[in-house]
Amino acid sequence: MAAILHTIQGQLNKLSPLERKLAEHILAAPSEIVHIGITELSEQCAISPATITRFCKVFHFKGFPDFKVHLASEIAQSGSDDPSHSSAYQDIVAGNPLSLIVEAMQANHLASIRDTTSLLDLTKLTKVVDLLCGAKRIDLYGMATSSVVAQDFYQKLIRIGVNCTAFADSHMQITSASTLGANDVAFAISYSGETPETIDALRCASNHGASTISLTSFGSNTLASLANLPLFSSSLEHGMRRGDMASRIAQLHIIDILFTGMLSQQFGNFIPKLEQSYNDVQHYRNHRGGNS
Repeated sequence: MAAILHTIQGQLNKLSPLERKLAEHILAAPSEIVHIGITELSEQCAISPATITRFCKVFHFKGFPDFKVHLASEIAQSGSDDPSHSSAYQDIVAGNPLSLIVEAMQANHLASIRDTTSLLDLTKLTKVVDLLCGAKRIDLYGMATSSVVAQDFYQKLIRIGVNCTAFADSHMQITSASTLGANDVAFAISYSGETPETIDALRCASNHGASTISLTSFGSNTLASLANLPLFSSSLEHGMRRGDMASRIAQLHIIDILFTGMLSQQFGNFIPKLEQSYNDVQHYRNHRGGNS
C-alpha cells in the first residue's frame, strides 16, 4: 500500500470540495496520474492547475512533479496502487501463538521502516542535519510515547557533546522554549501532529526566534505546518498499536539517520567525543564494580 494514497484517503473529509474532487480522481486511477501532466489532469477534473499545486502542497510536496515522483516510487515498491489494499501490518489477535506474534512484529517493523524510508526527502534531511550540527542549543519535545523517542535522541546527542535538553513535562517544555534564540533549534515529536502540549512548545520556540523541526506521521497536521522543516514517518499503522509500536520504530529510524548524518558531517569533532564518553562510562562502571 502506498502511504501517499492511504493518507489522501484518510483526509478526504478535511479537503475543500475541489481538492476532494481531485483526490477522488487520483485514488480511482493512481497509476494513470503518474503518466500525465498537470494541464491534462486539470482538464480531466475540471479544476485549475493552481488547485492541483495547492493540493500537492497540502500533503507537503513541492508541486505536482514532486508528487508524481513520490507516488510512482511508492506504487512500484508496494506492488499495488489500491489504497484499500491490506499492508503488511498485522494487529493484535487474541490467542495467537508466540511464534506468529514474533513474525507479526518483525513484519510490522520492517514494513514501517520501508514505508518511512520511501517518504524521506533527502534535500530536507540534509537541511535538518546542517541545522542540528550548527545549533548552539537543541530542545527536544515529546509527550507520552513520543517522549521515549525524544529521550533516545537526547541520549545520543549528549554523548557527542551537543548542548541539548529533552522534557516530557509540558510546563518545562514551555519554560525551556522561552529561553531559546536565533541560533537554537526546537525539535518536536508527535505521531498525530496534534498533541496540544507539543504544539504549544514548538510555537513558543518559534516565537522566540528558534529554528523548528517536527517529526510526525505523514499527512497534513498542525505541528508539521508550524515547523520550518517537517519530517514524516509512515502513517499506515492501524489498530491497537497505532502510535506505540511500528510507528515508534519508524520515528527511531529517522532519529538514527539524523544522528548518523551528524556524525558523518562532523566526524573529526563528534567521533572523539563519542569514543571518550564510551570509554569513561566503561572505566567508571568497571572501577565501581572492582570496589564493591
